[in-house]
Amino acid sequence: MMVCLLALLLLFAPASIFAQTAAPKAGRKVPAKKAKAEKAEVTRWPIESLTVEGNKNYSAEQILSVAALKIGQLAGKSDFEAARDRLIATGRFETVGYRFGPNKDSTSYTASFQVVEVTPLYPVQFAGLAVKTAEIEAWLKSKDPFYGPQLPATAELLDRYTKLVQEFVASKNQTEKVAGKLLPTGPNQFAVIFRSAKPLPTIAQVTFTGNRVLASTLLQNSISEVAIGFPYSESGFRTLLDHAIRPLYDARGHVKVAFPKITTDKAKDVDGPVVTVTVEEGPEFKLGEVALAGGFAAKSADLLKIGKFTPGAVANFDDVMQGVERIRKRLNRQGYMHAETAIERALNDKTKTVNVTIRITEGPQFNFGRLTIEGLDLNGEAAMKKLWGLKE
Repeated sequence: MMVCLLALLLLFAPASIFAQTAAPKAGRKVPAKKAKAEKAEVTRWPIESLTVEGNKNYSAEQILSVAALKIGQLAGKSDFEAARDRLIATGRFETVGYRFGPNKDSTSYTASFQVVEVTPLYPVQFAGLAVKTAEIEAWLKSKDPFYGPQLPATAELLDRYTKLVQEFVASKNQTEKVAGKLLPTGPNQFAVIFRSAKPLPTIAQVTFTGNRVLASTLLQNSISEVAIGFPYSESGFRTLLDHAIRPLYDARGHVKVAFPKITTDKAKDVDGPVVTVTVEEGPEFKLGEVALAGGFAAKSADLLKIGKFTPGAVANFDDVMQGVERIRKRLNRQGYMHAETAIERALNDKTKTVNVTIRITEGPQFNFGRLTIEGLDLNGEAAMKKLWGLKE
């Protein structure tokens, strides 16, 4: 009787009972946070290589030191995001991007940063502070791996560096307040200058002593155009001398002219200092060898002929620069529209000659595209094309 009853129960039992007893045991449930962590660990791999693209004023070593990623380090997306944020925070870059992916063996990452630097950069000067410039520069280098002789003049960086200089001045028990500004140092010339916040006196007059080759009136007229009324600091004034007076001597072969002493006295009739410049004109130099360096060195003979240089004559660097400009224009006509030139000097004190190397960076060569002429009739258009040497 009991056997029959058991058989009936089994016959009419719900199918779900078998499904539940036959189902495998459920796996261990992983907490959500731990699951995310395990997934993140899977996407973190050792860094095999790190490169930088787009940098011009800062070295890859400087950039990677701030990015704080190293070869062999385990890294993932969050690490590269943090490195990018550190670089942006320096104020030196307009944009920072990154790329990373598996190497050919899929065992580590190859990674790179793409940067666009903040430009332009301006020379850095220190004036009127009761501390040595070399000490300030060493301090700034210890605080900022990017510190160098030039600085973008953004409000953010000017404020940051002014505070750093102020901190250093205070560490030397100086109470003077520091100001950091972008200031003119000559015609179309600017510099980032950190100085005492006290107003600078403006130059009332400039005189010269020790000059014989060039008349004092010529020197005074040349410097007065840029210096009179200009706030005086010795570093800023020396920049004015380099732009207004040194070229006058360069054009006459006195390429070693120096200004060893600059003194100031209070003007009698106006408010401001009278600046006296001691000039050491140095010997006259002749032009020595002129050579080309760069991609066009093999074509030196033709290009130097265009430059019309005169070795053996007095080294007139006005003439030299005009010759270099003729070479640059010839390169432009050959399609090198972005050609750049730089003049390098090598002085020989024994022979009193100066050799010149013209370094050419030609850039890409452009081909002539389409000439579109508007506003002329057919005859005029044909004549214009003929002038351009274009075929109908």
